[in-house]
Amino acid sequence: MSNEEILTLKAEAQRKPIGVFDSGVGGLTVLRELYRQLPNESIIYFADTARLPYGNRSREEILQFGREILSWMVQQDVKMVVVACNTTDALALSTLREEFNLPILGLILPGARAAVQKGSRLGVIATPATAASNAYRHAILEIEPTAQVWQVGCPEFVPLIEQNRLYDPYTKEVAQQYLAPLIDQRIDTLIYGCTHYPHLSPVLRELLPLHIWLVDPAEHVVTATAQELDLIREKNTFPPLPTRFYVSGCPEQFAKLSIEWLGFTPAVEKIYLPPVALSPLVSLESVD
Repeated sequence: MSNEEILTLKAEAQRKPIGVFDSGVGGLTVLRELYRQLPNESIIYFADTARLPYGNRSREEILQFGREILSWMVQQDVKMVVVACNTTDALALSTLREEFNLPILGLILPGARAAVQKGSRLGVIATPATAASNAYRHAILEIEPTAQVWQVGCPEFVPLIEQNRLYDPYTKEVAQQYLAPLIDQRIDTLIYGCTHYPHLSPVLRELLPLHIWLVDPAEHVVTATAQELDLIREKNTFPPLPTRFYVSGCPEQFAKLSIEWLGFTPAVEKIYLPPVALSPLVSLESVD
């Protein structure tokens, strides 16, 4: 193979998009960080809005959803995937990494690493499934065994955010109930254990003591994404393509809800994900 052909292949690899997925608009917090830290990258964003919220689903359901989404993303020729969903990270990430032959990044480990650098009394607000999995507790204690961790499942947050009820008095009332046991434990750091929750930052900041650090894993998973791209030498140096948005539910509803956080109205396409039965290893070549 000539040097020119090698350079062409490298350029093609760089230009491939990064896949990002979540159950809804929560992953837009990760997308905004990608825009900020990696402005040259092309991105495909998928929101599984027909099946949200994920937080009350079983591991089997979450794993199947992840398989379907990743199989579709492989068809879109992505170079890596950022799982912008803590529930999927907590319940299915290790299995998905075994089954798909491409880099797949999750939020929990980067978030845990950042949190232990901030404090030692750590609170986690998350979906019920993520909280019950103890994924954040395990990750934190593996990094810093002396840390203390308290977790609260917050089942109402995602539906309230997806309904754009951020400043509804009821949302503040619910947030007070969720935060009270963590404040009582005198936490010094609070981790957003769901990508939806940074959308509630103004409400949460108002309710929390000023000394408590807020850790958004979205920021840190994108830093890890940049490091991974450097490692595999696929960071894009060319102008990016416009982000492509896809949903499994209502495109108009997602577009309307996204405007506030994106600053523009995205063009959103609805797609149907067929059920996928996978062999033990699904590679880039084996799914077409």
